[in-house]
Amino acid sequence: MIVVGSGIAAQQLSPTDIGLQLLENALVTGVGLFFLIEVLGPIGGAEFNPIVSLAKVALTGRPLVDALRYIPFQVAGCISGAILANAMFALPVVTFSTHQRVSGPHFLSEVIATAGLVITIFLLVALDKGKWIAAAVAAYITGAYFFTSSTSFANPAITVGRMFSNSFAGIAPSSVLFFIAAQVVGGIVGVLIVRGLAPRKEVA
Repeated sequence: MIVVGSGIAAQQLSPTDIGLQLLENALVTGVGLFFLIEVLGPIGGAEFNPIVSLAKVALTGRPLVDALRYIPFQVAGCISGAILANAMFALPVVTFSTHQRVSGPHFLSEVIATAGLVITIFLLVALDKGKWIAAAVAAYITGAYFFTSSTSFANPAITVGRMFSNSFAGIAPSSVLFFIAAQVVGGIVGVLIVRGLAPRKEVA
């Protein structure tokens, strides 16, 4: 809801300036992420991202079944958020995006964005600096909107959700699996880098 809603608002507020639209979308997403992680982290771990959930399995020995239980709710939450965002801005409640995002640079961008997210979270945990995760993730994703050509989705659940809004933040259904494949690769790369850099102890 935060990503799609801020994307729609940015499109309406700055209809002729794509750079300003991106800035508005990025800043609101970063602030929203910080809030959600800070508030929901102590309650349920603030796990909104299937890649992060699966990385936790790989890095901590968490049972795979625990991570798999989260994924349907992560996806459903993102789809519901996109639909609610459409409704709040008086757009068709369900509309598929036509924003094609299939290219080599997009794939590479999602690999880098997702790997960086995994590294950010789990290195902080490994270094006993978990209290910084909310701020670090918010800052990283805000920046990654600009240093990646894909605008840093870095989350399969968000990717699925964003195809349900034909707005600035949307992604065409035909691009979704392409992005998710890149995110899986990025997650694996991130896990390998954390294993190489983290102190020799559990990272969570």
